[in-house]
Amino acid sequence: MCKLKILMRDKLVVLTGAGISVESGIKTFRDAGGLWEGHDIMDVASPIGWNKNPALVLDFYNQRRRQLSEVMPNLAHHKLVELEARFHTTIITQNVDNLHERAGSSDIIHLHGELTKSRGCYDVQTLYDCQGDIQMGDLAADGSQMRPHIVWFGESVPMIEKAVEIISEASILLIIGTSLQVYPAAGLIAYAPLGIPIYYIDPNPQLSYELAQLKSLTLIAKSATEGIVEFCERYF
Repeated sequence: MCKLKILMRDKLVVLTGAGISVESGIKTFRDAGGLWEGHDIMDVASPIGWNKNPALVLDFYNQRRRQLSEVMPNLAHHKLVELEARFHTTIITQNVDNLHERAGSSDIIHLHGELTKSRGCYDVQTLYDCQGDIQMGDLAADGSQMRPHIVWFGESVPMIEKAVEIISEASILLIIGTSLQVYPAAGLIAYAPLGIPIYYIDPNPQLSYELAQLKSLTLIAKSATEGIVEFCERYF
């Protein structure tokens, strides 16, 4: 197979989901029963759940944060860092972990927030570094209760416009470990320039009708680590 001619001015945009972090030991967002770590998703990932039982929500994310401190970036994360030496790379991730940062990637957009950051309930712009637990009674500068900097169901996705701008400038689009079922992230594909190479790495790729019609789409039905190695070997 012919290798792509790579130019340093080419822009690689990488859209990542839970599948790239699962091999590091981070569990996927939800299982077949619609639960997240044994909890109904709406109880721990919605404003309704927060208003109903904020202590439960804080404890849930405190446990996720502790789990994050016990895992490491995997080969897929590190391979993406290597690609920065070949062209300008931006990662748009649906994940709230910091494994891309810890691997060394330098340009990352977190669509759904970051587990290692917190904010108050009112001021959504002021963020705080958060490496430990958040407790009831921990207050932001505006006097409101501190909460995880996570985009919950029913909340706006503040970084979506920036992601649209980035993906509209892509020369190559690489999709890793996402079902492409959660909106608005799944809708980003529509903003990719027509005809650019699109590579989709996932052991069980889910193709929308629109995506399946793209002649520039290449499927690599493998895990994130296996797929990114094949991607690099076959094309670069």
